[in-house]
Amino acid sequence: MGKSAVLKRITGGVLVLTLLLTAVTGCGSLQDFQMEPPTGKEETDEFTSLGLSPEFDYEVPESLPSILVDQVGYAVGSKKLAMINGETPPETFSILDADSGREVYTGKIERKGYDPAVNAHISYADFTEFKTVGTYYIQAASIGRSYAFEIAEEPYKALLNKVFKQYYFNRCGLTLSSELAGEAAHNACHSRQAQMKEEAMIKRDVSGGWHVDEIGSRDVTRGCQAVNNLLLAYELYPDDMGDDMGIPESGNGIPDVLDEVKYEIDWLLKMQDTSGAVYASVSSVDNKNMGYILYIDGITMEATIHYAAAMAKFSYLYQSYDRDFATLCLQASDRAYRYVEKYLADVSQEQYFFAAAELYRATGSYQYHNVVKSYLTQNPDLDLENDYVFWGCVTYLSTKQKVDMNLCEAVTQSLMRKGETISYASKDSKLLVNTDEKQGGNAGLLRDMTRLAVVDYIITNHEYATVLENHVHYMLGRNLQSLSYLDGVGGRNYCDVDASLGIMNQVDQNAEFFLLLAAIMDDELVVGEE
Repeated sequence: MGKSAVLKRITGGVLVLTLLLTAVTGCGSLQDFQMEPPTGKEETDEFTSLGLSPEFDYEVPESLPSILVDQVGYAVGSKKLAMINGETPPETFSILDADSGREVYTGKIERKGYDPAVNAHISYADFTEFKTVGTYYIQAASIGRSYAFEIAEEPYKALLNKVFKQYYFNRCGLTLSSELAGEAAHNACHSRQAQMKEEAMIKRDVSGGWHVDEIGSRDVTRGCQAVNNLLLAYELYPDDMGDDMGIPESGNGIPDVLDEVKYEIDWLLKMQDTSGAVYASVSSVDNKNMGYILYIDGITMEATIHYAAAMAKFSYLYQSYDRDFATLCLQASDRAYRYVEKYLADVSQEQYFFAAAELYRATGSYQYHNVVKSYLTQNPDLDLENDYVFWGCVTYLSTKQKVDMNLCEAVTQSLMRKGETISYASKDSKLLVNTDEKQGGNAGLLRDMTRLAVVDYIITNHEYATVLENHVHYMLGRNLQSLSYLDGVGGRNYCDVDASLGIMNQVDQNAEFFLLLAAIMDDELVVGEE
């Protein structure tokens, strides 16, 4: 992340009078030089100013704590580390009760050394054995104190719900009640018909869906990416997601994650043309005379192929709750896929593979299976950094249809190698995450964690659970900037520094973080030694 600071600036004006006395060779000495005293004026010691205020023009950076903690907290039974940024840390640290200031624990600081990736000397304050529930801060001689944090039985349960409800808060075209939304409550928005950007006379109802920015835009590709990760989280860790997560549909007998995703799916259905193609997005533009105007952006192959994959995935997981609606979604997916087949030059092989994998699992049709097998056969060195490849591989491994066992074995091995690579890179870092000095955002870290979460699901591994949890600690404040990247969480929040750094305000990243939290909760927060 780029270094940011809250700067204090004091401005004014200053007058500096400098008298330079220089001895000039050949012109006599200083004692030969005399000044006539002023006449007609009384001598005085009083200084008379010119009425100008002193001026200082400099920047004072905000002082960041050198003790880095997860500003939300730690689970009672988990590995609990604070990190100390400094070349010469003291030998011991203390934990103090946040309310009383009473010391409740002391421990030794372990120096880990210099980390060139982040250009910092890092030490650890390990308080794993301290398990008393409460709110605390850490203090050490000569380096100060940390932000406050909690030790709790289930610190991530409420956090998972908070991250999930961000989608409810982002619902467009719906009145959000104060009972469920609190300060995020608002009346229904963007409910009027939208006009085609290129043909203003053509209008259609595209209400609904999730906002993807502050001006109320909705985007098919980003929405589908969030859908994919939310559904993946539900598919892998259904026990962490019930029917009581605080949305209007809670209590209807359907897991709330599926209910929330369906709200986006209902909007996606409106974005498909009769040809099967899909419009890219809906944007809102303020007009002085008419208020806001909604525009429907044109058809794109990227939106259409994403749509085909997401609708098929939702159809497969929703069929046991509403078979008719699931069938409607599957038909929409197939139409989009058929449209894309006419313009294969405009989509990547990876996108086409991903959509085919979802449709094969949902239908069992051999034509989709042929696409999947062809891609995996021709690409043995899978690029699992690519979301489409990753999602398609996970879906193929989880299908109940007939599969090629040799290809499945190769895919599994690729995923395992990817998990090991991520794990090793994270453990090599003194911050225990694979980051660098720039710390320019969390997109790469979240992408890695979705991969590791799947590998951890395949073979539950306490080492992987530790890596997963360390990344949550990092994103909640245990980083060199002492920033929490989640809205309304932590003593120092990204909103006060750079609004673009947030996770919850990115619908796709928020879903990846949701998956990460679900993976940690599934591991019951019991992690091994570093």
